[in-house]
This record gives sequence, structure tokens and C-alpha cells, in this order.
Amino acid sequence: MVVPDIRTVSTLKKKPGMNKKISIIGGGLAGVEAAFQIAKRNIEVDLFEMRPLVMTEAHQTGFFGEMVCSNSLGSCDITTASGLLKQELQLLDSFFLRVAEKNRVPAGNSFSVDRIKLAEQVSSEIESIPQINLFRQEIADINHLDGVIIIATGPLTSKDFSNSLSQLTMRKNLFFFDATSPIIRSDSIDFSKVYRASRYDKGKADFINIPLNEEQYIAFVNELKNAEKVDEKDFEKKLLFESCLPVEEIAQRGDKALAFGTLKPVGLINPNTKQLPYAVVQLRQDDLKNNFYQLVGFQTRLKQGEQKRIFQKLPGLEGAQFERYGRMHRNTYINAPLVMNSFFQSKVREDIFFAGQLCGIEGYVESISSGLMTGIYAAKKVLGCSMIELPEHTACGSLVQYITHSSWKNFKPTKFTFGLLPDIQTTERSKTVTGHQKMKKRERKEFKASIALQSLKKWMKQSNI
Repeated sequence: MVVPDIRTVSTLKKKPGMNKKISIIGGGLAGVEAAFQIAKRNIEVDLFEMRPLVMTEAHQTGFFGEMVCSNSLGSCDITTASGLLKQELQLLDSFFLRVAEKNRVPAGNSFSVDRIKLAEQVSSEIESIPQINLFRQEIADINHLDGVIIIATGPLTSKDFSNSLSQLTMRKNLFFFDATSPIIRSDSIDFSKVYRASRYDKGKADFINIPLNEEQYIAFVNELKNAEKVDEKDFEKKLLFESCLPVEEIAQRGDKALAFGTLKPVGLINPNTKQLPYAVVQLRQDDLKNNFYQLVGFQTRLKQGEQKRIFQKLPGLEGAQFERYGRMHRNTYINAPLVMNSFFQSKVREDIFFAGQLCGIEGYVESISSGLMTGIYAAKKVLGCSMIELPEHTACGSLVQYITHSSWKNFKPTKFTFGLLPDIQTTERSKTVTGHQKMKKRERKEFKASIALQSLKKWMKQSNI
């Protein structure tokens, strides 16, 4: 496919039946989801992506929709945050989730994918949509773009556009430091020393589990504590994302921090010993061909030589070959409560929308959600249709309400949690469910999930979606 030069944007001929256009900067999860939702409504889209001409610190390819850190989209259980959010997105006809379903890999009850195959197919399908024009070039500012614009450059926004974004928002960009986990070749794993299981036997036994006794665990934690890390500036230590801390940082918080967190053994009985290990390191399949496995929750900023030395001390990984080492990277985001409204729209320029992790949303599914909603709202904007706020009782709605109404003084990126949903009076419901007692945690989540889906369906009807 021949990609037109950016200078030809204004001279591209309109396609039959389309007299409106929306520009999207960024071809990540949010960008491609927004592009699909707009094209679906027969509006022309100019989609700009700087990769592979300009690469980021973490991406491996130039494909659209490449998942960088993990290959997991979370649990599918309706009582989990990611499960409810995915149910809502499926109701809203999410493009990314539909393609992701075709590229799932075994992962128990979680939704995990072959990251590269998924990105490759997403790119192929986006390229085949006639309403979408693709531009492989970095955008330094938006002054050359006309009409409605969606900024979805993601947390790995380029330095030049980041500076432009500061001028646009009249605020300095915020940022934190994130990290990726190592990926290991499956043919280098000694399977005689590990066992397959999914926590609590949910789904198939898809995870590889490395059991550690107390002595092995303590030795491993001490290695992490004393390992050499990539040089960092003092201020960077305070800018780590709490939900995605490097494994060595967690180890510094206490000898048992990992045993109660990333390495907790609960629900992972060793079938060989019929006992629960003291700690468990899990590996999750990373590709459809089963060639690679990712160390679950092992985001790290250790030097590559240290990663190899320490992780090869784990049982079964003595001869591990690393397809990718973990590394630290900077994530950029805007101060959403100051900058945008509940329609993902700039408070100072109605023709500009924000989507994805750039607007303070954290997580793959959350990024897809914001891209989907931004695409819908931007389409309504150019078509002159009214926009209706998402109900707070929905996962999508509670998330955007949180990021737009939080205190701007200490705003931090967030994922969707059930705690963001409004409290619901469940007294009458509890009588039928638990016999005059308060609802149990799972029942309360099921009830909130049912309200969320009902609210979303009602909103879709009102919004003519």
C-alpha cells in the first residue's frame, strides 16, 4: 500500500457519500478503535502513525494496535473489572476486541493474545477499510490539520509532539515511569521442574508455574534487592506507577511483599507434591505458536545481564533464552480534570478530543474503551448530533467521570475498578439472595454489573447507537 505524504492531506479527494473528515493522531489501541467507530458511521478518517519511521522506547513493530507491556486483556469474569468492561465494549461493537478474539492464546480464565499476530491483523483490517486514509509520519503539531482532531498518541508520545501538547493544553504534561516484563523462549524452559495450572483451577491449566520453597524464595528476593539497576535520576524514583511497579522495587518493600503479591501461591497446588508451594513464579503464553512465554508481573528496570543472571537461577529457567528483556520507559499523560470534559473533548477547543492512556486512563481495555467512546462522540460532533453523557453506573461512564472530576492537584492515571461505580441500595435484593443478610462481595459485584449493562443498553437506545 502506498502511503500518501502528509502534504497531500488537504488535496485528497473525498470519497462518495462522505463530506466530513476526522483526523486521528496515533495508531495504538485507542486510535484504531476510534478510527473504526468513525469509519463505521461513513465518515472519512485520516489516521497518522509515526511508526516505523519513528520508533518508541517500547514498541517492537510498526503495526497498528501493538500491545507493548503484557499480552493479557484481563479476566473475562463479569465480577472482575476487566470482565465487566469487556462486556460493555462487546455491546458497543468494539473492533479491537473482535480481532483480539481471533488471536487468543491459552491463559485460563483470562483473555490473553498473541501480541504480534493481533497487531498484524489489526493493521491489515484497518488498511482494508475504504473510509480510512493512512499516513506513516510523525506529527509535530496540529496546526496543519483541519476539522475535528482526536489525539491518541499514547503514553509513548514523541518528544516533539509532547512539547506541542504542552502548548495546546497550557499545562506541562504529567508523566510516570513504567516497565515491561521479560519474554523467554519456550524451548529453553526445563518443563520437568515446573507444572501447568491456572489459579483455583479456573479454565484450562494454561500457565507454567515455577514452585519455590521458602529457602529458594528468600534467596531470589535477596538477589533482586542487591541487583544492579539501569541508572536513574533521583526524581524518577518517585514517579513509578503503583499498579505496575518493577519486581525489584516490590522486593525492597519487605521480604514477604512478593509472596503476598506477584508470587502468591494461593490456588496453585503443585500436582507433583500435592502441596501449596511457598511462592510461585508464573509464565504466560505470549504467542499463538507457543514459542514464547512472558514472566507474569515481572516488570523490571534491572540491567539485562542481571536479568539473565537472576532469572536463570529459577528452577526450570537455568538455560532460559530471552526473546525480550524487561525495560523501563516513560509514560506521558495530560491532567484530564483540567483539560477535558466528559465527552473526552478539550475544554478550550471543541474540535479536539483525547483518547487512550494519554488522557490518564491506564490499561489496555480502558484504552480501547476511551478510543471507542471518543470515536462515537467525535462522529456525533461532525454530524451535528447531540452527545449524551455515559451513565455513571456503567464501567465506561464511571471511568471517564473519575478522570474528569478528580482533583487536578494530585491526579494519577487509573484503571477501572468496581469501586468507581456508584453505591447501589441492595437491601431488597439481599433479602432474596442471602436471606435478610448483606450481599456477599461477589453478589454485590454481579448486581452492579447487571445495573451497568442495563444502563448502557438504555444509553445506547437514547443515543441511537
